Amino acid sequence: MESSTTPRPSFRGTGVALVTPFTKNGFVDFKGLAKLIDHVIDNGVDYLVALGTTAETPTLSADEKKEVLISVLNHAAGRVPVVCGMGGNSTQEVLDNIATYNLDGVAGLLSVVPYYNKPSQEGIYQHFKTIAAVTELPIILYNVPGRTVANMLPQTVVRIANECPNVVAIKEASGNMVQCMELIAIRPEGFTVLSGDDNLVVPQVAIGFDGVISVAANCFTRDFTDMVNAALAGDFETARKLHYKLLTGIDLLFAEGNPAGVKHVLTEMGIVNNHLRLPLVPASGELGEKINARMRELAG
Repeated sequence: MESSTTPRPSFRGTGVALVTPFTKNGFVDFKGLAKLIDHVIDNGVDYLVALGTTAETPTLSADEKKEVLISVLNHAAGRVPVVCGMGGNSTQEVLDNIATYNLDGVAGLLSVVPYYNKPSQEGIYQHFKTIAAVTELPIILYNVPGRTVANMLPQTVVRIANECPNVVAIKEASGNMVQCMELIAIRPEGFTVLSGDDNLVVPQVAIGFDGVISVAANCFTRDFTDMVNAALAGDFETARKLHYKLLTGIDLLFAEGNPAGVKHVLTEMGIVNNHLRLPLVPASGELGEKINARMRELAG
């Protein structure tokens, strides 16, 4: 089910791709998830993203995904909008999920370029056109070729946006600043472009990006949201100071893959426990020591 009356918020600013906390027995830790949601909302994020890559979604069962989404919606209700990750490498499976998930209260869908099967630009276009036709919810495209292999080109993004009115934004995580500038130069009026690279947000806002869907905002929340808000307000002196304050910590978060680093930090903060699901594993002792040292520097 989905609500056709769900308001369409702006996705400008800072969205946070929530991690999924687990218990030591491997179950979803819903108390930890609620604690994380309170933390990020209290520290300034504009909206939440449930069931993104950072949530270890490929390791969640179909029932767990639905339970996590409902838990996030219920706990965030009335405070900030919630976006739901809804992508895959089978178009039909995505359609089936849209039909069977309870999407009441969801503000939008984040849908990734199909991974592993390496579709052409025409295949990517047809995939998203087909998805957009079965839902009235706003759709945020997600381009992350480092994970999917296939790279959605700016011309394809614009083609999709022009032909699908409910495709309203993209999370662009190619890390290619030339491609990012090409996208900004040709994007349709009103189309939102968001960063998917935490270490590039400030320069990307400088060239015209509208915000970010962030991993680091799980743990470095206040400084990160202040950085994004300053950049969007044109205060690049403040944004640049926060960028360099956070840069080393952000790089450490991703040193052994996501979300190993961010879960380590959140564990040190007492928000979640440091449990991941295979094939992902916690940060190594060496990386953990580097992260802890950096956290002490930030606190000092």
